[in-house]
Amino acid sequence: MTVRDIGAILFDKDGTLFDFGATWNVWAANLLTALAQGSHQRAVALGELIGYDFEARTFSPDSFVVAGTPDDLVAVLAPACPDLSRTELITLINGLAEAAPMAEAVPLAPLLDRFLAGGLHLGVATNDAERPAIAHLDAAGVRGRFAFIAGSDSGFGAKPAPGQMHAFCDAVGVAPQRAVMVGDSTHDLHAGRAAGMLTVAVLTGMAKAAELEPFADVVLPDIGHLPEWLGLD
Repeated sequence: MTVRDIGAILFDKDGTLFDFGATWNVWAANLLTALAQGSHQRAVALGELIGYDFEARTFSPDSFVVAGTPDDLVAVLAPACPDLSRTELITLINGLAEAAPMAEAVPLAPLLDRFLAGGLHLGVATNDAERPAIAHLDAAGVRGRFAFIAGSDSGFGAKPAPGQMHAFCDAVGVAPQRAVMVGDSTHDLHAGRAAGMLTVAVLTGMAKAAELEPFADVVLPDIGHLPEWLGLD
């Protein structure tokens, strides 16, 4: 199989379509501020639980939040926030996520249009919840370019399991062997390989090339380099 045989591309969202730090560092600061109820010391302590430096306003590269799901976050924060039910906590998490500022990794609309013009089917698979994911794609004006959008709560499981990958391939009628999973974390790449897809890593998330290379068919600076790799240029 050559790269030109590809019929579909499935993208991770955060760190792939959108710059991770520009979005989620702001979201985390807002979340911890809300949970701490005005206590700077408590915000710092909660940040330590989730691998976030509240003073520096940045995640640690090895924070579970980088590739985790809202449920993973609730599991860690709930014991430290006994005044909130798990339902209230996840509602707060997802509500703030929907409002988080989004910074496109590259200009998305023209790039996605190039893929569509080449006959490629496009999808998004994220460990974020589905509703914030749709809100983010709507805010960028690109939701309609995707034939498939799945979050960790969409019924297909979460990465690194391959459920979202299989659901995408089924939805667009392309065999996994002719599909590509594009992501910025090992969770993305493990999921793609488990489904039998090609895997492309990008460096617009928190992970470094050396961490991603063992699980990727290629490592690119960002998704703007995909057309050349696919032979669309």
